[in-house]
Amino acid sequence: MTVMNDLHIASMDLNLIVALDALLAERNVTRAAERIGVTQSAMSHSLGRLRAVTGDPILVRGSGGMMPTPRAELLGPPIRRALGEIAGALRAPAAFDPKTARERIRIATSDYAELVLLPGVVERLEREAPGIDLRLLPLEEEAPVALGTGVVDLVIAPVRAGDESSTVFARKLLDETFVCVVRRGHPLADKRLTPARYAAAAHALISPRGKEGSYADDALAELGLARRVAVTVPHFLVAPHLVASSDLVLTVAARVAAAFAEPLGLVVLKLPPELRLPGFNMSALWHERTQSDAAQRWVRELFVDVARGR
Repeated sequence: MTVMNDLHIASMDLNLIVALDALLAERNVTRAAERIGVTQSAMSHSLGRLRAVTGDPILVRGSGGMMPTPRAELLGPPIRRALGEIAGALRAPAAFDPKTARERIRIATSDYAELVLLPGVVERLEREAPGIDLRLLPLEEEAPVALGTGVVDLVIAPVRAGDESSTVFARKLLDETFVCVVRRGHPLADKRLTPARYAAAAHALISPRGKEGSYADDALAELGLARRVAVTVPHFLVAPHLVASSDLVLTVAARVAAAFAEPLGLVVLKLPPELRLPGFNMSALWHERTQSDAAQRWVRELFVDVARGR
């Protein structure tokens, strides 16, 4: 009898494991065949293959019928446990209950979303899903790349051309507009902003990726104007503090301005309508691998609810 000393699981018919479990449980080829719904001939063939794979008879005839060999006795318990674990892993998951769920969700986003959405999300999690943990990461690459590598589960960011695909889904959370903020006592604080006044001021610019220029610069160029950007910073949260202690003008998302205006003593100004400055959206983006996951879906809906004030 040939013994396979180096058994490679990838080359083995795993149905033999099921057959072995049935044979050891029934100790009878006919009953083992009935147990797993195959013919007696197929079970006899499986027994022959098992003997070849293991180099052991597995079952031998005794006075009371078929008896397992000592090797088969040793194989029985681990085979039974392994099949039980596989069945458990493949079993449909229990209904998702946020109150008892234990999950960790990795989210890539900017400090804008952290400021605008995260407080409401965390407050809801504490009440409704205390076992769900969030891990916030900086969004350092395009959303499809970050999601495709599996490093993050969810991206909160503006949707860009090409982000959505057959494997990446997106859902809009909110629309945002721009305003200007200056410190109280700033020369422009009590004036209506015109394109000329806006262009003549020194500006702070939030540039998350460190790029020069912005929608505001493009809009000014359309009017034959240009501005001086005195300071660029990568984060939304630091820029209002710079404005509060200087004569810089900051063009910023309206929700960020609302969060900082009162505590920092900032004045919110409307942008010159001639600029026709577009706003932006924030969306939730996720990969198809998490599309059907109940916990992931619940967290995505939570972000939608918070963004829409529900």
